Formats: sequence, C-alpha cells, structure tokens
Amino acid sequence: MSTPSAAGRNWAGNVTFRAPRFAAPTTLDQLAELVRGARSVRAVGSRHTFSALADSDDLMVSVEEMTGAVTVHAERGTASVPAGMRYAEAARELDAAGWALGAMASLPHITVAGAIATGTHGSGDAAGSLSDAVVALDILRTDGELVTVHRGDADFAGAVVALGALGVVTRVELTVEPSYRMTQVVDRGLPWDAALDDLDAVMGSADSVSLFTRWADPERIEQVWRKTRGEVAPAALPGAHRAGEAGHPLPGGPAENCTDQTGAAGPWFERLPHFRAEFTPSHGEELQSEFFVPRQRAAEALQAVRALGPQLQALLYVSEIRSIRADDLWLSGAYGRDTIGIHFTCRRDEPAVRALVPTIEAALAPFDARPHWGKVFTADPVTIASRYPRWAEFVDLRERWDPRGVFRNAQLAAWGL
Repeated sequence: MSTPSAAGRNWAGNVTFRAPRFAAPTTLDQLAELVRGARSVRAVGSRHTFSALADSDDLMVSVEEMTGAVTVHAERGTASVPAGMRYAEAARELDAAGWALGAMASLPHITVAGAIATGTHGSGDAAGSLSDAVVALDILRTDGELVTVHRGDADFAGAVVALGALGVVTRVELTVEPSYRMTQVVDRGLPWDAALDDLDAVMGSADSVSLFTRWADPERIEQVWRKTRGEVAPAALPGAHRAGEAGHPLPGGPAENCTDQTGAAGPWFERLPHFRAEFTPSHGEELQSEFFVPRQRAAEALQAVRALGPQLQALLYVSEIRSIRADDLWLSGAYGRDTIGIHFTCRRDEPAVRALVPTIEAALAPFDARPHWGKVFTADPVTIASRYPRWAEFVDLRERWDPRGVFRNAQLAAWGL
C-alpha cells in the first residue's frame, strides 16, 4: 500500500489536488481500514475528470492496485471486473476469453469505475452509456461495510452514476456478449444541411458514428468516423467523400495515435475507441466540456451551436457529436431519453474556457441540456437539479448511504450535492 503522499494533478494538468493524503491499497481490508479512519474520502480513477470531483479534505484513494482477473459468467452473459482496471486491459482479457463489450468510450485509458460514476459513453443509436452495461456494483460504505447492489434493487438506478458520493466502488459486473469484429472508416465534407435534414439517417448509418467539426465551415462537417460490426465497411455518406489517408480527430494530430480507419476488419476493442491505449489520447493539454440534449431536438440544438461558431474558434480544437441510447440511471445524461452528446475539446486556458462555457450553456438551455459530470460546466445547483427528474431521490439516497458526509467534497457541494 502506498504511503501518504501528494495527491498530484489530474490528466489535463488544470487541477492540482489539495488532499493531504493519498493511498492506493492493495486489498479490501486495507481499503476498509483507510475509509473507517478518514474524515473525508474520495476515490480517484485515471484522473481524466476536468474538475476537482475526486479531491478530498483528507484522503484520496485509488483502487487501481486492487488487481484481479476479469471473471466471465457465461451463463448470464456478464463479466466481473476490478473497479480500478482500465478499459483497455479489461477489453483484452474479455476478448481473449471470447467475449466483448457492446460499447467503449473514445479513450480506452480510463478506469471502469471512474467512467461509470460520471456517465461516460461511446456512440451508437443502440449503445447505452458505459454505465448502462452495469448489472451489479460492490461498494465500500463509510462504515467499512461492502455492499453489493444488483440491477432491480431499489437503490440500483441511483447507485451507478453516483459521482463517488455513496462510497468506493471495488468491483463491477457488466453485460457482455460474444466477441465480434468491426471496421472503421472516415468520411469528409458531409454537408451540414444533409446531416441536419435527416440526422437520424446519419447517426444510424453505422453501429457507432461520431461527427467532428470545428464549426468553422458553415457548409460542411469536417469528419465523420463510423464503426460497423462485421467485415464490410459502409459506403461513403451521400455528399461526403471517403478519407484517402488515416487521420486524427484534432487538426494536425498524429494518425498513429488512433485506431485503424482503413475499413479493414479487426477486433472490436481495436475499433470502438478512437485512440490506441499505448499513446497519449487526444491532445493532452486541453479542457473538455460536453452537454446532452434530447435526440428529438438535436438538430435544433446543433443549429444553436453553429451560430456560436465565430466565438468558438479562438479556443476550440474540435467538437464531437455522438448518440447515446436512453437509460434509467438517475444522474445519467441519457436518463429517460435517447440523447445526442455535443462535446467540446478546447485549449487549456481555464479562465477563457470558463468564460466561454456559459455562452454554450445558454445556447443549449432551451433544449434541457445536461452536463457531462467529468467535464467543465458552470451551471448553478438549481439549474443542474432541474435537468434531472430523479435529483431529489438521489439526494435522499446519498443521505441514507452517507449520513456523515464522508464521501462529499467541495465540488459536489458546488453542484448542490
């Protein structure tokens, strides 16, 4: 077990954690002892969150050293995964056993528990968020008791996307399916008018679709990344052309950092993410924001963001537009509605980004936009609560699970939790 030390910084380098103690226990008993003895505890994953969500007034803990194997339960189509395992490792172990996940995020570098706790997602009309694959969670509570919550239990829908507010997740059981192969292709220059006239056709043209734009070209979308199950790549979208060479979502980014885009079939875990696990994902020195809007109003919402194009140019690297299937998880961005996520990757200039984000939030306010919990947003607690129909029930759940507030911190308080 690590000795107390500086908690360090997040992945982007925009947050320096203030927690006076950091520990990475190797066993459940060590973790329970740490939690029982701490005034305040927050769990940290891969540090890919762009806020102080993981910070603590006392102790930060990582469960990445609580290692173990991925265990497949073939009879019920699930797999049990250590909470601190990164998706890249979990995917390789699953595939070696003949099994697969139905969705992955753009980055395979993130930990399973961290991604689930913040409602992180991939893309696909039939794909739920990564949280939606959860069928059971092991959670260590403030008294050191390990509790397992199963799908169908009264507290389950509130306990999955829980922002670390209920306890420390130690193991996760996920829905899996037999391994499959996929292709990935990139089309360029899709006309905006064609995309918005029939957004459902574009987003449904492959198993996973991502639109990349800088909002600078008023006529065309720069890149459309599409991932399809099977051995045959989809034809180019009408009005677009197939990219002639491998690329990167960010202008000038190294293509070698990304998964294969040639249309050659390969394993699911080498196509579903945009980035390869052995390279630094995306740009690195960046800040990200994302907002979730109802699928049926997505074209209107995208038009609203298009109108902000000139204001975005100085800070924006790229935006990504993806689809997520509805779920029943209380704090999920896709709770109760099929959803389109509008993502912004910006330069790491925090004052400028925080000055810009309210403009984006205001443009998307008519569409009941929900923020991604792991990204930068500035909405006040009243506005945040109004976007989540089960907000009050989650607050009650947190009070029952953590009456002493051991798993709360300043970031949660700023959001009204």
